[in-house]
Amino acid sequence: MRELLDEFLYYLAIERGLAENTLASYHSDLEQFFDYLSKAGVTSLKESNRGLIIAYLMHLKKQGRSPATVSQHLAAIRSFYQFLLREGILSSDPTATLESPRQVKKLPKVLTVQEVELLLRQPQPQTPSGLRDKAMLELLYASGLRVSELVALNIDQINLKEEYVRCLGKGSRERVIPIGSIACFHLENYLRHGRGKLLKDKREKALFINQQGKRLTRQGCWKIIKAYARAAGLSNITPHTLRHSFATHLLENGADLRSVQELLGHADISTTQIYTHLTQRKIREIYNHTHPRS
Repeated sequence: MRELLDEFLYYLAIERGLAENTLASYHSDLEQFFDYLSKAGVTSLKESNRGLIIAYLMHLKKQGRSPATVSQHLAAIRSFYQFLLREGILSSDPTATLESPRQVKKLPKVLTVQEVELLLRQPQPQTPSGLRDKAMLELLYASGLRVSELVALNIDQINLKEEYVRCLGKGSRERVIPIGSIACFHLENYLRHGRGKLLKDKREKALFINQQGKRLTRQGCWKIIKAYARAAGLSNITPHTLRHSFATHLLENGADLRSVQELLGHADISTTQIYTHLTQRKIREIYNHTHPRS
């Protein structure tokens, strides 16, 4: 079974171009499934069936795993069996009729425009790191980039003249995102007066670098955002909060869902549709506060 898992992971990496974190997640989930099958006396995947998979999912539920986690495990198992079916290793897919556990979708936290402005005012541009942080926060809100995409940016992926950024998202899909003049101003300011003072190796290509002169990490970026959120008196801020705010503010101001989907790099528009719930909730609040018969 482990040999087939190696082949599956190779397929995901080479043919589907999945990121290392995603591959590690598939690996971990399937290893746990294999351990369960082994304890059940199953020595070959041909012996596994729909009932065994349901029993495994129930086992995860009894362990206190959330519906989201159980769904994630099922998605990994389903992808694996579809791979085995496609390769002719199995003649049928026991997951074909299985449904994922229903999940209660949590609406992401979104900042108001005023709260965003308050957060963006926190970095002090008198220091190289302050210039970097100001440019970084402005770019996050201007582009809706994931933090992982932000820290992966190289200098040559930013075009200040044409006001856009090129990034590689999930599945190594490239997208070009327009950015506003304010973000461009602060990026240029950082590149002119801040980055060179943080730089220790001129061969470094990373756009955002840390105090050691190396590429800023995702964890480092999160700590910076958290510190500024605390200074601004904002709670429950995550690295994705500016991304959520970016999408919601666009929709509130008339952007169409398809355009926001492209900007965010969502493969499926259903992922983007969660933001319509936020804008609908806002409309309901406005109605309740303004209509005389609400």
